Amino acid sequence: MAFIVFTFVAIFVLFVSGGLLLFYREAMLQRIAAVVAPQGKRGNLLSAIQQTGASLGGVMEHLEKVLPKSDAEASVTQQRLTTAGYRKDSAFKTFYGAKVLVPLVLCVLITVTGVGRYSPFILYAMCLGIGFLLPDFWLGRKIKRRQAAINKGLPDVLDLLVICIEAGQSLDQATMRTSEELREARPEISDELSVVVLEQRAGRPRTEAWRHFADRTGVDSVRNMVSVLVQSEQFGTSAAKTLRVHSDTLRTQRRQKVEEQAAKTTIKLVFPLVFLIFPSLFLVTLGPAIIIITENFHKYFNQ
Repeated sequence: MAFIVFTFVAIFVLFVSGGLLLFYREAMLQRIAAVVAPQGKRGNLLSAIQQTGASLGGVMEHLEKVLPKSDAEASVTQQRLTTAGYRKDSAFKTFYGAKVLVPLVLCVLITVTGVGRYSPFILYAMCLGIGFLLPDFWLGRKIKRRQAAINKGLPDVLDLLVICIEAGQSLDQATMRTSEELREARPEISDELSVVVLEQRAGRPRTEAWRHFADRTGVDSVRNMVSVLVQSEQFGTSAAKTLRVHSDTLRTQRRQKVEEQAAKTTIKLVFPLVFLIFPSLFLVTLGPAIIIITENFHKYFNQ
């Protein structure tokens, strides 16, 4: 039990420190420099931490080159990282570096603790396989959480877009204002909308920018919204009315989904009732009777 807890804590600390160092480096450096160093020595400490981060990034880059990967696999992985919200080049190298580093860490742990001597082939094979697949599981969980957050915040985005359009702003201005207003409440979808705004400023057509938004998120409700916006622009209909109708439809679908989950609750309660509650009831109700019957049979046969 102690070995399992130690392994879990080590892997957790490894992932958290790596993620903070590589994905939130600037904010972390500023906070550390503000707390530790005085105003005069802050620049030296900041440069030292940056050099340490750069050296660790170089280590992850070398580890990333160990795994052979095709162009198709690299493209799929890059798409998954983008869907999870990691668009930097260091995210790709860190991901493949973790697929090499985590199995090595697990193997070192079972070697140091002495557990590997009981069944070395099976344990080391399990460590290599689990450590190789752990980054994929973590990335898949991260994608699901981000997609759920985007799906949850989409009706609020549509309402704010409708308000901005009805106030006299264009769709591009409404998108920019919505991304700014929802930066604290809905950071995931606000980040994606800011990318849409940047693509439009770079000269990409509006429909293409919105389609890229749907491809990046991979959420069905976002694809439906993009299809509605594209059709509204093609046929010249009012975008505000279209978005309002789509927002009502999303809320209706969410309500129906909640009702569906509530209806499934009775079926899901069968298993805890049968395996947990009913045995306890049988034990409480029939236990004393069984004890009395056993005692009577014991007295009868002893006579």
